[in-house]
Amino acid sequence: MLRFGQHLIKPSVVFLKTELSFALVNRKPVVPGHVLVCPLRPVERFRDLCPEEVADLFRTAQRVGNVVEKHFCGTSLTISIQDGPEAGQTVKHVHVHVLPRRAGDFSRNDDVYEELQQHDKEDSSDKWRTEEEMAAEAAILKKYFQEN
Repeated sequence: MLRFGQHLIKPSVVFLKTELSFALVNRKPVVPGHVLVCPLRPVERFRDLCPEEVADLFRTAQRVGNVVEKHFCGTSLTISIQDGPEAGQTVKHVHVHVLPRRAGDFSRNDDVYEELQQHDKEDSSDKWRTEEEMAAEAAILKKYFQEN
């Protein structure tokens, strides 16, 4: 299992692992295909990453973005880091939100940031996806990264 802040992440929800990073599906996506890319080393703030981790994190976010934009029929991407509690970070582990976007997915385009700020703060877990739903999505995304 991998650690994501205070959470232990099952391998079934991880669809890509590199030397220094991993990508996982989101239990409460803001839009279909909203995924997370994290450094393997659990550090709380972006400033705490070493240069090699920053490079790998963003190379991985770029690769993942290309895949989720294509797979979820997006036309653009929102890539975001909430770095610290005042920025909306709720999990104390650096992570990059990668969201495939398309025209009209929000009535006001910048509403995506408000939604990111609120999406995981509701106490009710009834809107969270099941482990089975998350594993199924991860299995599909994993196929894009398998070398032939």
